[in-house]
Amino acid sequence: MANPAFEVEVRSAGGDATGLGNAGPYTLVVDRPEGAGGRSLGFNGGQLLYLAVAGCVSNDLYREAAAAGIRLTSVRVIAAGDFSGDPPVSDEIVYRVEIEGDAPAEELERLVRRVDEIAEIPNSLRAGTAVTLTATRVGGDL
Repeated sequence: MANPAFEVEVRSAGGDATGLGNAGPYTLVVDRPEGAGGRSLGFNGGQLLYLAVAGCVSNDLYREAAAAGIRLTSVRVIAAGDFSGDPPVSDEIVYRVEIEGDAPAEELERLVRRVDEIAEIPNSLRAGTAVTLTATRVGGDL
């Protein structure tokens, strides 16, 4: 893929499962629970997947509300699910939205339905976006 619009990185920190994830100037901690070899200092991959769904929906609600002239005063998006199988794969991801703004309830409900139709991350998952390993580098200075 030439010149991707998005590129993120996770780099180990401290010689164990704990890593720092970054996208440009933004950083978060990626880790595993203590009982699974990590230090419980940050999000695990499953949490990040579900957080991507919730974060995308939240961002899109604000974007679409602004385009419709609606001022949102509160948005809460809760995404949930689990993993099963061998290798584990996410089961269905479900989410719910709590929203308040300066528009009638029916208009806010239409906004939520519209965002559900157009939100990039949920739609990428629904469409089965391919994930491809393109390179491996072993040893040396990483």
